[in-house]
Amino acid sequence: MSALLTVRDLDVHYGGIHALKGVSFAVEEGQIVTLIGANGAGKTTTLRAISGLVKPSRGTVTFRKEPITNLAPHKIVARGLAHAPEGRGIFANLTVDENLQMGAYLRNDPAGIAKDRDKALDLFPRIRERLAQNAGTLSGGEQQMLAIARALVAKPKLLLLDEPSLGLAPQVVALIFKIVKTIAAEGTTILLVEQNAHQALRVAQTAHVLEVGQLVTSGPAAELAADDKIRKAYLGVH
Repeated sequence: MSALLTVRDLDVHYGGIHALKGVSFAVEEGQIVTLIGANGAGKTTTLRAISGLVKPSRGTVTFRKEPITNLAPHKIVARGLAHAPEGRGIFANLTVDENLQMGAYLRNDPAGIAKDRDKALDLFPRIRERLAQNAGTLSGGEQQMLAIARALVAKPKLLLLDEPSLGLAPQVVALIFKIVKTIAAEGTTILLVEQNAHQALRVAQTAHVLEVGQLVTSGPAAELAADDKIRKAYLGVH
């Protein structure tokens, strides 16, 4: 296996706050890799630094063997990296279909776009039923499905997923994670940030634990899920 993404010695500052401190890890092609940690640990900041939404003060991000550290976000998308952000980031005043079209804005292969749109809608039949609806009228779960579907229309090699289960009912969470596994099985590598550590460790092959901006533990997800310290800190097992 070869690393699709390599993050090395990443530092990020927000004003006087040192949000990431020397974070290093790799994402192997074909895997689901998860970042877990408490609120404020730096998980979302890590994804935002990878996708170009924040500029690191130090360190490098390499994707498909090329540095992307200081590229503009749209250029990173064009290289095959899509980001479904925390809070979903859908266009509430556009229809579901128009939101999906926004996912393909850097592509100019109509037949390929139509095929990938159909594949995304096959994963999310509830979205297919609501193509003409304004996205702002969807339920929270449907908005999350739309955010993931829109990212998939960009045809990413690597999908960054930030808190896909946030605020959703348990049965919707189960459905979202089932679809995440399907997306990975169909060939898209996934880097997942998730507050629900139980679910994240269940679907991922590899996990990294962040604490106050530093990466403190890494390993196979199943091993971390069985580790007493991790179970007490993040899985609510005492």
